[in-house]
Amino acid sequence: MMRSPRSLVGGSPQARFTVDFDGRELPALEGQSVAAVLWAAGILAWRTTREAGAPRGAFCGIGSCYDCLVTVNGLPNQRACLVPARPGDAVTTQEGTGHADLAV
Repeated sequence: MMRSPRSLVGGSPQARFTVDFDGRELPALEGQSVAAVLWAAGILAWRTTREAGAPRGAFCGIGSCYDCLVTVNGLPNQRACLVPARPGDAVTTQEGTGHADLAV
């Protein structure tokens, strides 16, 4: 019999919902981080670096680095690995510092 982490603890997601990522609706489960939602959809990069425009996504997964920065509901520089996904969230790819339209 194959055992999974979920079967060991008896947990199951309570709610399913969607979040918007760059105009695309993605399925999400209660308790997932924004990074987990993006990973589950096969999206591995969601920001670009300031200088070279190189793609970045999750690196450490625990909030120590800043590779997974994303804009959530208009707020730039949110660490996708730490931000819980919420129903109706609008997540967008972050370019550079995320402040281009704020004139900062």
